[in-house]
Amino acid sequence: MTIRLLAVDVDDTLLDSQGKLLPSTRKAVAACLEQGIKVVLCSGRPLAGLTPYLQALNISGSQQYAITYNGAIIEAVAGDIISKKLVNNQWYRQLTAFSQEHKIPFNVVAPDSQIYTADHDVNWLTVVQAWENSAGVFIRKPNELPADFVIAKGLFVGDSSLLDQIEPTVEQVFGQDLSVVRSGPNFLEVMHLGVNKGVALQQLAQHLNLSAAEVMAVGDEKNDLPMFEFAGTAVAMGNGTDLAKQHADFVTGTNDEDGLAAAIEKYALN
Repeated sequence: MTIRLLAVDVDDTLLDSQGKLLPSTRKAVAACLEQGIKVVLCSGRPLAGLTPYLQALNISGSQQYAITYNGAIIEAVAGDIISKKLVNNQWYRQLTAFSQEHKIPFNVVAPDSQIYTADHDVNWLTVVQAWENSAGVFIRKPNELPADFVIAKGLFVGDSSLLDQIEPTVEQVFGQDLSVVRSGPNFLEVMHLGVNKGVALQQLAQHLNLSAAEVMAVGDEKNDLPMFEFAGTAVAMGNGTDLAKQHADFVTGTNDEDGLAAAIEKYALN
């Protein structure tokens, strides 16, 4: 089956270890677009954090799409919303209270990509997160925000050992009502129940009248596994986790070794 949609994770997949686009990646994506293959960036980032790469890759307009916030929002690159599943104010408050009780750095990302935290001692990872996504960081306690304040996702951030320790508790306390996923060694994310990249990718494919067999997904982390489960062709990066590689149909080179371009050329381009 011909590939008509290429779903690509961003950090450590689309981007090399320095956070840059390799020339080979630019060339391969351009070839996809030329053949009419939709290239969909699928990321935990908001659209603002993807915009520099979308522009560099010439992915634009109302007929190209992005999956943002790990699947909480599906939107056209031009900004039109296809689907939005947000976390309500009650859960935002409970997550914040949990983080303060357990002394775990925590922030939330609003639908407009701005970051809020109740931590007056802002964790450096939150600062990096804001910088990568062209977002501001606002220090606010829940009572300092409107009663109808909602979030796209919450993030527990910190050293991998700290998150390893707290992840089972977060899963136990919130896992029945919210989606909990480890998106990287330093990030544990919480979203609306049922939200993940795979569900969003399936919904976008249906919106575009595409079958799973016409979809190829490339990623490197645990939060990419739902994409792998849906896509007819699933490719893990050589720098990906063992878990990602185990769930993929194929493994390509690393993000510093033209791995994405090699996968595109081998499995997507005619």
